[in-house]
Amino acid sequence: MMRSEFKYKVPLERLSELRAAILPFVAPDKFASKQPGNQYTVRSIYFDTRNFDMYHTKTDHLAHRLKVRLRGYNIGDEYSNVTCEIKRKYEGPILKNRASLQYNMVQAIYNGADLDTILAVTDEQIGLRKFFYQIFSGSLQPVVTVIYEREAYESVILDKGNGIRLSIDKNLRSVPYPAIEELFVERDIMYAYQGYFILEVKFNKYCPAWVKPILAEFGLLKGPASKYVMCIDSQPVINTARRWDSLIRSGALTKKQKT
Repeated sequence: MMRSEFKYKVPLERLSELRAAILPFVAPDKFASKQPGNQYTVRSIYFDTRNFDMYHTKTDHLAHRLKVRLRGYNIGDEYSNVTCEIKRKYEGPILKNRASLQYNMVQAIYNGADLDTILAVTDEQIGLRKFFYQIFSGSLQPVVTVIYEREAYESVILDKGNGIRLSIDKNLRSVPYPAIEELFVERDIMYAYQGYFILEVKFNKYCPAWVKPILAEFGLLKGPASKYVMCIDSQPVINTARRWDSLIRSGALTKKQKT
């Protein structure tokens, strides 16, 4: 199903106010409600080409964009289930293909184990085949782990079929060039977009009427807020490599000059 996703950058000092404003209309989702503080940690390894093509589709404001990521939650291990996800954006709406697999099996496939043998024991073969096809056909590699704490809320107002979700994402940080085995590892951490959090509003059909006055009250305007881009830009070692590739792309520098 295609979904719409609006993002807003909000000063951190207004977090308590905003939470109080939305709570009459929402409640923590089933997963968040079981966690301390009604929040959980999201960890995603993002894959990209050596030239950061997926990064550039975002920064170049292309209408059709693709992200490939491996996602886990809180503190896990090799036996945890993780989510293999392809996220496509077609101008406005977003389409996600997701499939779950045990983390050690993901590592094994990525490192060369036979795909058919491992997928024979799963019920999500189609989604997993799409994910690994993107990885291998595109020669994608892990470039950054994006980590943050999320407060996830669902609407308590009956709105059949609209699937309203709000999330507050904060404490955004990243790990550069993770190994496939490092989804739950935090090292060489760099923080991104400090002093702000990201409010996301997601729905299937339309943005509900009760959201709009809250956005107006806080002076929030919809805009780009890619956590992947923010984290890439905050990591000096990744940002340096990306700048070289950008100069080559623009013609300002040749590959020979780079070497």
